[in-house]
Amino acid sequence: MLRVLFLGDVFSRAGRWIVRDELPALIREEGVGLCIANGENASGGRGMTLESAMELFSYGIAALSGGNHSFQQGGSEGFLDNEPKAIRPYNYPAPCPGRGWVPLQGPAGEKLAFGNLMGRVFMHMSLDCPFRAADRMLAEMKDAGAQITIIDFHAEATAEKKAMAYYLDGRVGALLGTHTHVQTADHQILPGGTAYMTDVGMTGAQDSVIGMEKAEIVQAFLDGRRHKFKPSTDMASMEGVLVDFGEDGLATGIKAVNRPRVFRESL
Repeated sequence: MLRVLFLGDVFSRAGRWIVRDELPALIREEGVGLCIANGENASGGRGMTLESAMELFSYGIAALSGGNHSFQQGGSEGFLDNEPKAIRPYNYPAPCPGRGWVPLQGPAGEKLAFGNLMGRVFMHMSLDCPFRAADRMLAEMKDAGAQITIIDFHAEATAEKKAMAYYLDGRVGALLGTHTHVQTADHQILPGGTAYMTDVGMTGAQDSVIGMEKAEIVQAFLDGRRHKFKPSTDMASMEGVLVDFGEDGLATGIKAVNRPRVFRESL
């Protein structure tokens, strides 16, 4: 059996620092064999840089997935091309820098594949069909010898995430949702053996509006004008999900993670 921890959107410094301070203990306490995370908000809440990715790798995260902010930091194209452990959604139209999945290895030599897809409903982006892209990606993973497959589905609409889960049930070990930054309470193992959760949550400041300081967000709703949003720094929580996999690569258990901490140091 292999236990994998998947952390929800790591948001700015608050997210990176709670990973630094809390991840080692969580790995020990829960017997985690491998940790992966969504890192598309790791740099200032929008995008991921080489520096933020290397920082998270140094804390014990094996690979980072992306989403709609994957290319919002300067130099992201070169970074994603050159760093195989940082992936972006597979269904960005070709040609596109980077890669959509990465092979990984568990502590006992287990062969894993961690992939990334992005939804199209309410996302306002021109993307290839994620369902057909999933078929192509899984074929590539299988050809590479993956025994356990995990997909981060970065999407807005719950219905799209649920539909993808049932489409892939029994063909993928876990289909885990990100993007909304709010942890859902529907973690389950589907009839075919696929672990599913609509959104695994956010690793970042919970005293915020999905990671940003709340006052500016509230004002934007009140006056309808553009405001410069700043990442929040207080009352962080490390959110995600633990999934256990059997020898057949399917899920045998799933458990939500929510580990809070109030920061007392200046960010």
